[in-house]
Amino acid sequence: MNSKHQQLVEVLREARQFLSRPDNNFDWSSWKDAPAALREIDSIVARIESGDIPKRSDIELLFLPTGPIQEVSVSSGWGQEFCEFASRFDTAIARAYGEDVFA
Repeated sequence: MNSKHQQLVEVLREARQFLSRPDNNFDWSSWKDAPAALREIDSIVARIESGDIPKRSDIELLFLPTGPIQEVSVSSGWGQEFCEFASRFDTAIARAYGEDVFA
C-alpha cells in the first residue's frame, strides 16, 4: 500500500469502529444493517491495501452530508464524532487522490 493511502485507511477503520457499535440505527442509511456497512468498508480497505485503488467518488459517497455514515451517526447519537473524523477524511482523501475533487 502506498504511504499516501495509509491515512485514508486509518480514517476508514475509524469509521468502521463507529459503525460496528451494537446500538447503531441503520434505518436512514443505504445499508440494511451493521454487517452490510462493515462489508463495504472492509472491501474498500482491502482494495486499497492490495493496491487496487477504488474510484475516489466511491469512497467520498460514504462521507457526504446525508451519506450513509452520517445518517447512521445522527440517528445513533455520534454525529459530533462523525464530524471530527469526516474532517480527517477530507484531508486523507485529498492526500490520497489530490486536491481536485473531480480526479
